[in-house]
Amino acid sequence: MFQTFDSAGDPAVGKPRVAQLRQWLAENGLDGFLVPRADEHQGEYVADRSARLKWLTGFSGSAGVAIVLRDRAFIFVDGRYTLQVRNEVDLSIFTVESLVDNPPASWIKDNLGKGARLGFDPWLHTIGEIKALKASAEQSGATLVPLDRNPIDIIWTDQPDPPRAPVEIHPQNLAGELAKDKLKRLAGAIEKDGAAHAVLTDPSSIAWAFNIRGGDVPHTPLALGFAILAADSKHQLFMDQRKFPRQVAAYLTQLADPHDPGEFEAAIVALAKDGAKIALDPVLAAEKLRMLVEDNGGTVVLAADPARIPRATKNQAEIAGSRAAHRRDGAAVAKLLCWLDRQKPGTLDEIAVVTKLEEVRRQTGEETQMPLRDVSFDTISGAGPNGAIMHYRVSRATSRKLESGELFLLDSGGQYQDGTTDITRTVPIGQPSEEMRERFTLVLKGMIGISTLRFPAGTRGSEIDAVARVALWKHGCDFAHGTGHGVGSYLAVHEGPQRIARTGTEKLLAGMMLSNEPGYYKEGAYGIRIENLILVTPAEQIEGGDIAMHGFETLTLAPIDKRLIRTDLLHRDELQWLDRYHARVLAEIGPMVDGETLAWLEKATAPLPHDAKI
Repeated sequence: MFQTFDSAGDPAVGKPRVAQLRQWLAENGLDGFLVPRADEHQGEYVADRSARLKWLTGFSGSAGVAIVLRDRAFIFVDGRYTLQVRNEVDLSIFTVESLVDNPPASWIKDNLGKGARLGFDPWLHTIGEIKALKASAEQSGATLVPLDRNPIDIIWTDQPDPPRAPVEIHPQNLAGELAKDKLKRLAGAIEKDGAAHAVLTDPSSIAWAFNIRGGDVPHTPLALGFAILAADSKHQLFMDQRKFPRQVAAYLTQLADPHDPGEFEAAIVALAKDGAKIALDPVLAAEKLRMLVEDNGGTVVLAADPARIPRATKNQAEIAGSRAAHRRDGAAVAKLLCWLDRQKPGTLDEIAVVTKLEEVRRQTGEETQMPLRDVSFDTISGAGPNGAIMHYRVSRATSRKLESGELFLLDSGGQYQDGTTDITRTVPIGQPSEEMRERFTLVLKGMIGISTLRFPAGTRGSEIDAVARVALWKHGCDFAHGTGHGVGSYLAVHEGPQRIARTGTEKLLAGMMLSNEPGYYKEGAYGIRIENLILVTPAEQIEGGDIAMHGFETLTLAPIDKRLIRTDLLHRDELQWLDRYHARVLAEIGPMVDGETLAWLEKATAPLPHDAKI
């Protein structure tokens, strides 16, 4: 399931489909309806069947919400998608609102009139989200109305079937721990939370806990389903059993009682009627689950998904796998960058680069007996002004030539069975301007600042996010995305709860993997981002210090383009870090390439002149 180039959103779909939805609302006594990007699992990627927001509006981004009223319609997106939404959505139908500055919970309070009835699908909104939306609606005198069936599913006559990709067992040597041992740990955590059961709604948690992988959504090896874990270890798994080859079925039967998805609601109701205490994660679990438990006499225990932190803190087998995956991936990226350097400006377009990168990743995987399973997300291949669109997705309609005097931003990743990668490199096509070089160097300073940071136990991502921005701030610049997201182990490339951002409230623990990706974006001109993946290392004493400090190990191995670096803006220790990093890149991926690529790599990783003033 690799990248395609023809599924960008279509603004033309909005008008007729919104009209159908409004007719349904009128017939059912509702004044509006909420349409989130999410499915029942609240993941980043949704199956085609669940792409309701895209079907209704044309918007294809990974985060957004629409509110359709009888006479008005609004779409909420964050800073990553402010340009994309205007290309994909009919602005004569939808007004664009900020998902950050004026989210639906705030908007409802100020815009819904007294007595208004706003429908929502309780399977598609979390417990915490509905709590905030209800509070906002009550302030305006409006009412949120949970619906038994989603009206989009009623009017979407050719809605695809649910996915049914085969499930496979994730090998123990890569998982690092038997599933039965993981489930035993989780059972103990459920009991500690004061519950008898916990519902896993996140397919990443199910994949990790049961050591399985699937293929139900794009670019992330997940099998969609639910699990009810029990403190007494009588676990239940709800998944389409047609996905299970014979060996997988036998394996899973040893770990849990298997059930079809259609039995899930009844199982929750049965437990609730017995008075069970059931743990639900308010950030992940659907409001429908709270309703099912409480309406049938059970007790909801609000507690974090018990698998989230164990999944995020990688064990030694997962860390070793990630290091191997990054060496392999770095060799592929080096081959791509070498090839790109040999091309004449104006001869390639963005799609050609994506296609070539997939080719070299496949080839390198085959050479090392660890095949590329998929890309880890749709490659962002942005030339010139397209690079300024933070989550740009190239299509046949938008693909630009890589022209002289422009910057080219390439953000990509691979899914290998031993690890998930994510890397961004920005390169000049022809001669870059001095402004481009200055801004690139400011971004680089932020990336190095995070890479070299030491921090005490208990530090949260929000407390270090500014380190990546200080150099840009001093020049009156910033970037409208977080500095880093969590990364899974042959799982989601955007993994929670760890992140480096203003909203990063989770403590950074040893074993967590994150991205380190400051950027700068000049609308209509160019974009810059430099991204490496990093691993939180165990806290160690610093000579002469009082407190043991965590640090970061850089996992990604690929050159950073020296043609864009102004060494006079770097401190001496920043130059030294860059030279050490490039020396490591050459040492680790040099043996995996040869010929022209090796010669190019030796030049690309050679030390820079040390003309820093400090």
